[in-house]
Amino acid sequence: MQISEELIKKITEVVVRELNNREKNNTVAAEDDIPSLAGKERINPQKTDYSAYRKAAKGVDPKEIVIGVGAAFQREIRKTIGGIPLEDVISNVKAGIEEEGMIPRVVKILDTSDVGFMALESAKLSGSGIGIGIQSKGTTVISQKDLYPLSNLELFPQAPLMTLETYRHLGRNAAKYVKGENVTPVPSVNDPMVRPKFQVKAAIMHIAETEQLDPAMGIIEWED
Repeated sequence: MQISEELIKKITEVVVRELNNREKNNTVAAEDDIPSLAGKERINPQKTDYSAYRKAAKGVDPKEIVIGVGAAFQREIRKTIGGIPLEDVISNVKAGIEEEGMIPRVVKILDTSDVGFMALESAKLSGSGIGIGIQSKGTTVISQKDLYPLSNLELFPQAPLMTLETYRHLGRNAAKYVKGENVTPVPSVNDPMVRPKFQVKAAIMHIAETEQLDPAMGIIEWED
């Protein structure tokens, strides 16, 4: 679907209406960090320049797990769709990996916003062959370098229900895949109302992520 200015205006109107309803109901909402889109062609007027960053290299350490984050991660978007600060997300994933004796490395994926491909690209860069993809809205995938693009080891699609313990646990699981241990999938809560409740916000966050892509840069080392 082509993202037109009219479509963005309609999405913005829905979001503003939802936020106003929350205020009227005295509901405390997580900070959205999303500007108004009215009359604009882009969600963020400027595109971040990553030309000074080093391109990500192929890892050689068999204990290494690469975490690939989205193009807007910690820049245009600083919290997940559920309101968790992204620095806390990444620190917990890394902590889970380290608890199992493995070594995390973080890269930023600038050539795709599809979390499945992000995870696969991360796995191919990883010295262990295991990678994790994290979209800025919080959706996460654990993948392995020899899997098909739409296959994965574990998928966490309901980002609004993710907690810091979930991120830490998936980091531990990724490390266990490296060690060849028996892995029990991370328990996840399923709420059928999550999709309709967060659909508009998810769409805007995905647009914000996608408009920051820079295929010429590809994948860069990310050490924030």
